[in-house]
Amino acid sequence: MILQTLPKVTTFAEFVDWLPENTGVRYELRNGNIIEMAQPVGDHEEIKGFLTVEISVEVKRLGLPFGIPNQVIVRPEGKDSGYFPDLLVVNRANLHNEKLWKKESILSQAASIPLAIEIVSTNWRDDYYLKYADFEEMGIPEYWIIDYAALGGRNFIGNPKQPTISVCNLVDAEYQVSKFQGSDRLISQTFPELNLTATQIFQTGTIYL
Repeated sequence: MILQTLPKVTTFAEFVDWLPENTGVRYELRNGNIIEMAQPVGDHEEIKGFLTVEISVEVKRLGLPFGIPNQVIVRPEGKDSGYFPDLLVVNRANLHNEKLWKKESILSQAASIPLAIEIVSTNWRDDYYLKYADFEEMGIPEYWIIDYAALGGRNFIGNPKQPTISVCNLVDAEYQVSKFQGSDRLISQTFPELNLTATQIFQTGTIYL
């Protein structure tokens, strides 16, 4: 009989202790497996920067107790998973309830995260399946999936594929998904007066050229 050695599952605590500092490489923990994140391309970072500014302006205008920190680990409670969303809007009013915030910038309560945003890369299944399911289970009220390069499956972005923003709003503990393309104006429950179209977000990397 041949005994097969199974790969070691990394616990969340082990992952946090292991995380290297100042390497320029990002990692996530997904169901006990450490995953090295690909270096984002320029368009990805342009969209991230554009939305950070636009949402920050809206937060300031409304006088909300929100912030957009740079590096936060989102941990689904009780799971050996830890994610670094591309953009995270944090509710500062709830941070005193987060046991690991001060020491390790870890959030696990939905009340701390009004909005999470992922900008789709080649590992699009993680955004559409894995993180979607975990964020929904956590109860995060709103989750955007920005698929500017139309990488996702046709059941998510249409056939033929086209750039799409999926806005997932929590209703009765389940995400209801609205899709925005072209000149569609995004509708956000967190920022209902945010005046942005899908095209404005997709083209932000080229408007200065």
